[in-house]
Amino acid sequence: MLRSFSRLALVFCLAVASPALAATTVPPGNRNEAQPAVPYGSMKRTGDTRGTFQAKYEKIRDLIARNGELKGKIRKAASAYGIDPIHIVGALVGEHTYNVDALDRLQTYYVKAMSYMTSKVEFAYEGEEVADFVKRPEFRNCGGEGSDEALWTCREGVWNAEFRGRRVGGRSFPDKRFGVVFFQPFYAGQTFGLGQLNPLTALSVSDVVHKVSGLPELDPRDAGEVYAAIMDPDKSLAYMAAVIRSSVDSYKRVAGFDISNNPGLTATLYNVGNPSARAAALAAENKRRAAAGQAPKLPEENYYGWLVNDKLDELKAALR
Repeated sequence: MLRSFSRLALVFCLAVASPALAATTVPPGNRNEAQPAVPYGSMKRTGDTRGTFQAKYEKIRDLIARNGELKGKIRKAASAYGIDPIHIVGALVGEHTYNVDALDRLQTYYVKAMSYMTSKVEFAYEGEEVADFVKRPEFRNCGGEGSDEALWTCREGVWNAEFRGRRVGGRSFPDKRFGVVFFQPFYAGQTFGLGQLNPLTALSVSDVVHKVSGLPELDPRDAGEVYAAIMDPDKSLAYMAAVIRSSVDSYKRVAGFDISNNPGLTATLYNVGNPSARAAALAAENKRRAAAGQAPKLPEENYYGWLVNDKLDELKAALR
């Protein structure tokens, strides 16, 4: 997901220094006629459980449709962050269709959240906690960032540029993503809860969730509390909404596109992450296209977002 982060981070820095663009509304629907290829990892996970994407899609769709309590929580979270609730539904459907199966009962997520609060886990690599690691001098330019998203984006960029796959101070660091190395104490690539969030994503919007929803700010030194927050449906939905709101704002501010009417695009960004950097990359590409006399490129959905747009009428009906 973040392999091209260094390039994306560079164009992000260039783009945010540029004047804001007049936003162009991206129309509803898919830009691709056929669904883009589903990654092998997603196919393998589903095959290993003898499941099918269709069955997983129907399970999460029906969970939403039949659970009035969940629909109420979705609407409440969406309203707090100024987004249409269909965006949260789209992210839920994408995650539980292509990643993990939805649990049958909402209560199960609450039980799991309580268990994580007492978990003896930490965000660390070979005994060095991430909170201490980011105090190294290489991260000194990240100290003045104005938001949690910008702060962790900066730190991730430093990891890729200075540490990933390198030997620093006599110590070798793995050629893996920052989130895998420091934020997956159970196993690499793991996401959690109803919203299938990873800890680093939650930390990146912690300040926004604190301001809007009044939840305590997350501390990377308290991994158990971070996991509990993303497992608890009440809290998880707030973090989901904050992530989606960030994607909408980033594409409007940085790339000049209003994607608020296209749930497939917000679902795509929920899946791939780094909305600010991706918006900056798109802005840079369109600047080159304009100089060459070409029409601008619109944001495009991936396989995950394509499904959301393709099933949009069904998902709107499920939300009613």
